[in-house]
Amino acid sequence: MERDTRLPIGGLAKRTGTKVNTIRFYEDIGLLPCAARTASGRRTYGDEDVGRLAFIRNARGLGFSIDEIRSLTALALGPGQDCAEIRAVAARHLLDVDKKLERMARLRAELARIVQLCDGGPVSDCRVIEAIAAATA
Repeated sequence: MERDTRLPIGGLAKRTGTKVNTIRFYEDIGLLPCAARTASGRRTYGDEDVGRLAFIRNARGLGFSIDEIRSLTALALGPGQDCAEIRAVAARHLLDVDKKLERMARLRAELARIVQLCDGGPVSDCRVIEAIAAATA
């Protein structure tokens, strides 16, 4: 049986590429369980904490919100359950990403149009500034 290696918070931060204050934040909001403490009160973390923090970081990298990650981690605690609800969380997130991509495509098209208006010259005749002012009005 493998022994659970205990790490101080700095060791966990280094091993996972996460800032110490982010680890504390994740504990404060309940994404990470409260750390075990040494007799002197220092936080220590085990292999399970490393895995959970890696999951959180990967989920954040995929754009999942804190609430979505909270749901996913809660659902993952029942390994024998049907994963349909987990799939539903991911599917909703995918829809949100698709909507953001559509908005970004529209934004890109508008910016490309505005950039094309510029032929150079004095700022007083800048068509880009005019177009931006008109777009926000």
